[in-house]
Amino acid sequence: MTHLRKRMLEELQRRNYSQTTTRAYLRAVTGFAQHFGKPPDQLGPDEIRRYQAHLIAERKIDVRSAANHTAALRFFFVKTLKRPYALEEVQYPKRPRRLPIVLSQEEAVALINAAKNLYHRALLETLYSTGMRRAELCQLKVEDIDSSRMVIHIRQGKGGKDRDVPLSANLLETLRAYWRWMRPKTYLFPGTVNNWRADKPITTKNVWLACVEAARRAGITKRVSPHLLRHSFATHLMENGADLLTVQTLLGHNDPKDTTIYLHLSARHLKAAGTPLDQAVLAPLEQVKRPRKPLQPTPVAQAR
Repeated sequence: MTHLRKRMLEELQRRNYSQTTTRAYLRAVTGFAQHFGKPPDQLGPDEIRRYQAHLIAERKIDVRSAANHTAALRFFFVKTLKRPYALEEVQYPKRPRRLPIVLSQEEAVALINAAKNLYHRALLETLYSTGMRRAELCQLKVEDIDSSRMVIHIRQGKGGKDRDVPLSANLLETLRAYWRWMRPKTYLFPGTVNNWRADKPITTKNVWLACVEAARRAGITKRVSPHLLRHSFATHLMENGADLLTVQTLLGHNDPKDTTIYLHLSARHLKAAGTPLDQAVLAPLEQVKRPRKPLQPTPVAQAR
């Protein structure tokens, strides 16, 4: 391990970044240095901008991934090397703001019912019932299920923050049946080693595969993923009357702007907003002329 990599790793660990983010940041800086064939501390903003263009134009990665690479490089130069110029001179690639796809409540039920076994059933119910991220689900422990207070403790979520989310009575019933069958020791959803259950967490990839398999069995054509269930959880909460602050807290969002997107997805809010036409007082349709022959387009007068 080079001294620069060690310095960056120590800085990431000191700031309590997750293992997933730590690995991704280190990998991004390594790729940046290899692209130019120089140690990263000998490079600067000009090379970062050229590397951004290379990632998008030549490697064809999406803008979101390019932004993640940029975040890693900004961290390296600003936090590890203490060079403040990177913040002002290196901007994130502009990401298009698209509304996320969500499942209908009927589709969510069909997805859960299509789980191939009780392990997957409990996993899918937990994702949809809590809106937690898949990395948070992987680290969930048996002791985090608090049936006396009817909450689930999510420890060290994104940003290193803990939070509690409600424990659904239906989910508790499923988890109890799952525990009697599976008998997990430490992690609620243990992984495997050589096809044998191990006392370690399930991988994020296998969480994703459980979603994909259930979607295939349910005949759902949308691209189902753990994050789609998170979007669906938030949208359905708002449709059922939850306020924005509550949803923000349950999702673990720091910025309310990250939560407001679900206002655009909620059918209840869309119906409540209505349109200006709903408030207009128009002439009755019976009074509108109905010519026997289709109207011919009126010729546009030529400008003199």
